Amino acid sequence: MRSRRVRGERGLTYIELLVAVFVLAVLATAALPLARWTEKRRMESRLRVSLQTMRDAIDAYKKYSDEGLITQTDVDQMGYPQKLEDLVDGVEVGDPDSPEKRRIKLLARIPVDPMTNDAQWGFRSYQDDWDSKSWGGENVFDVYSLSDRMALDGTYYRDW
Repeated sequence: MRSRRVRGERGLTYIELLVAVFVLAVLATAALPLARWTEKRRMESRLRVSLQTMRDAIDAYKKYSDEGLITQTDVDQMGYPQKLEDLVDGVEVGDPDSPEKRRIKLLARIPVDPMTNDAQWGFRSYQDDWDSKSWGGENVFDVYSLSDRMALDGTYYRDW
């Protein structure tokens, strides 16, 4: 024997459909801020990597200079590069007494600051104060972001 279906039991009612759409809308609204935070976290990660890459290259330059493998003409440099482009253009490394010298590039390119979307960075020289906003121009001791925005952890990007 077959049972007969009642006429109203075939699908979703209008109320059920509205409730389902409302629940989906609430979930989508909750997901949007999460997506924004994820994008900001990704940009912060790129900033950390860029800063660490440049700082590692500056430290390598300083190490080569301290070992006497890079000859510097300016005493004010204190073993640091004159400008960031020197790390990209390459420096001659080798024993000063030996005619064999090689040119090494410590940076493939100057990274783009993900917070400002520009390859411009703030510089500090060895002679500058640690919190100085102006660069003395003697050498490049450190780099920082020029962004004045605040990070997710409450610090400013320029202080990283």
